[in-house]
Amino acid sequence: MRRIGGRDIVAATLIALLTGAIFTSPPLQTLQGLSLDILTAMRGRLLGDSRNTATSPVVVVAIDSETYDTPPFKGSPTQTWTREIGRVLGSVTEGGAKVIGFDVIFPSSIEQSEIPFGDTAVGGRMKGFDRDYLIALRQISDSGKLVLGEILSNDHPEVPYRAQQVAVRNTVRALNVHTDHDDVIRRMPLSFAIEGRPVPAMAVELAARAAGAKPEIASSGATELSGYAIPSAVPNTMTLNFRGLGRDIPTFSFVDLRACVEKGDRDFFRRAFDGKVVLLGTVLNFEDRKLTSMRLSGGYDGTPAARCALPAPASTVQKSRSDVAGVFVHATAVRNLIERDAVTELGFPMRTILTIAFAAIIACAACLLAPSGALLTWSALTLVYAAVAVSAFVHALALPLTEPALASLAALAIMIGYRFMLADRDERFLRKSFAFYLAPEVIETMVTSGKMPALGGEMRNVTMFFSDLSGFSSIAETMTPGALVTLMNEYLSAMTDIIEGHGGYVDKYIGDSIVAMFGAPADDPAHAANAVRSALKCHEKLSELNASNPAFAGHGLSHRIGLNSGEAVVGNIGSRRRFNYTVMSDTVNVASRLEGANKYYGTAIMASETTMTQSGDAFAWRELDAIRVLGRGEAIKVFEPLAKRDVESAEQAKVTAAYAEGLACWRAREFAKAADAFGQTAKTDPASALFAKRAQAFTANPPPADWTPVNTLEGK
Repeated sequence: MRRIGGRDIVAATLIALLTGAIFTSPPLQTLQGLSLDILTAMRGRLLGDSRNTATSPVVVVAIDSETYDTPPFKGSPTQTWTREIGRVLGSVTEGGAKVIGFDVIFPSSIEQSEIPFGDTAVGGRMKGFDRDYLIALRQISDSGKLVLGEILSNDHPEVPYRAQQVAVRNTVRALNVHTDHDDVIRRMPLSFAIEGRPVPAMAVELAARAAGAKPEIASSGATELSGYAIPSAVPNTMTLNFRGLGRDIPTFSFVDLRACVEKGDRDFFRRAFDGKVVLLGTVLNFEDRKLTSMRLSGGYDGTPAARCALPAPASTVQKSRSDVAGVFVHATAVRNLIERDAVTELGFPMRTILTIAFAAIIACAACLLAPSGALLTWSALTLVYAAVAVSAFVHALALPLTEPALASLAALAIMIGYRFMLADRDERFLRKSFAFYLAPEVIETMVTSGKMPALGGEMRNVTMFFSDLSGFSSIAETMTPGALVTLMNEYLSAMTDIIEGHGGYVDKYIGDSIVAMFGAPADDPAHAANAVRSALKCHEKLSELNASNPAFAGHGLSHRIGLNSGEAVVGNIGSRRRFNYTVMSDTVNVASRLEGANKYYGTAIMASETTMTQSGDAFAWRELDAIRVLGRGEAIKVFEPLAKRDVESAEQAKVTAAYAEGLACWRAREFAKAADAFGQTAKTDPASALFAKRAQAFTANPPPADWTPVNTLEGK
């Protein structure tokens, strides 16, 4: 996970605002509709979206293909069906229907036909044909149970012919639907302005008559029915809730009901229509088909209801379709109004805020994670959000789905592009620059730390690590070139793995020597402690190689390590054509001198006082001496790390205590006591043996009065 800075936060914010604004803008309003379609499909597929048809307050009387194919309607113009329609509607009303709505329009009568027939027109020979039909309309209308339909249009309005309008006393309501830019019906108008006053749409009128209430329509189009404030995200519309995918609407074939009238089965009409809102409409495969929010899930032309007189057609199994008969759109609207479960959509401000928030989360993820990780985050978050959205849609709340998903995906792509072009440019240059001479894990640490090296040079507090094999030149002279290379590769590989495993950087190999530093290029506050751990581990590893590796057999290799901490200049240093990431300072020189000073004391690891202090209290130390190295006038105290403090052995503690006593006496000019103290461990400890010999010499021949307890080394 990469670190992010202020510039990244600003970029993520701007990208989220940009993508959120674009994907919720008016030109992309179809995405809002697509969300409804997807939610309808997911709810149906995942949760088995269906409702009990027996409890439906709405039923449909379908003028279907069976009607067209069955006598007396087969081969007859629909204008001649009016008398039978009147008889059926009369029986439906007697059966207890609350209200009947027409989703069919008869704009003319057979009585008006001017087609010549003999010496007169057809209409002249059919005078009085619609009398019974018009009487039926008047009777049903007078009971307040009939509403005819019309299509409002400035160019070609479609209305019932004048005699029908008179028969129902102008109780005619608009059947117009609200079509989105993609020609899909997702909402229904609530009212229309006719002659300057709001008139309820067909669905609102039917629901109001069923409830025995009058709709309250504000000038804005906001509508309330029996205390139910109809949700309206788009002004003067209601969003349809296709909860049952059309299968929740019982559907009666008109021809069966006509046969039922002939049969005189009044009980059937009571059982089928008592307390129901009835819609009469065409249900055909080729006429008045509508695309709705069910287009992705597939909708159904109702559920076939119980039959009365005629046997059901041989094939009654319905298959889902992307379109449905228009009458079921109105039936769904009426049921939504009666059951008060029209879909509530978030308004534009809330949709925009939610989309921007979603995009901001993904933009931040793309800023923090690798592209693959950010894409997985987007996928997981989108799935979780989709589950939440479907759950909300079950309760008729439509959360935006496509806008947040697409806006956040766009934000992801833009943020990845931003990182590639700008934010990660320095990181890529860094990785490329150090790839050939720095361990991958060190590069990764350096990148994630957020502290990049100044490639032109900078001052850093580091710990230098110098190591050299003891007496290796004489050993190398006895080996073949192949054996020598094998031995060195095994040794250098083992030591390098340890150094880099503790966060160190190998600057160079000089023959059998290793020059490394801790604290650069990767920033490491614990560089001193890591250098000490690395030195102890290298010493332990060499013992293992001597014992187990065939390449080391018979050579008994030993090495010396010098550690020193302090300020140093690090960076790419060299010519214009060739350079190396390296280090320069007196800190480097002192570490080199301490590595060589080990041979005077018989030790394997020697560290300066600064390294000992900066490494903390995690190690057991022994102060060796105060020395003055070649090329440096100031004396420095030197220490030997013996082990991690929690694993220091009793023998090491004994040697350290005796040595400390001897060193204190030595510095107090009590040389005889110093010789005795050092002598306790002189046989097993070379450094104690050295001081015991020096103390004995000074006991016999004391130094001058201006003597200082500092050992000046004459060589490297």
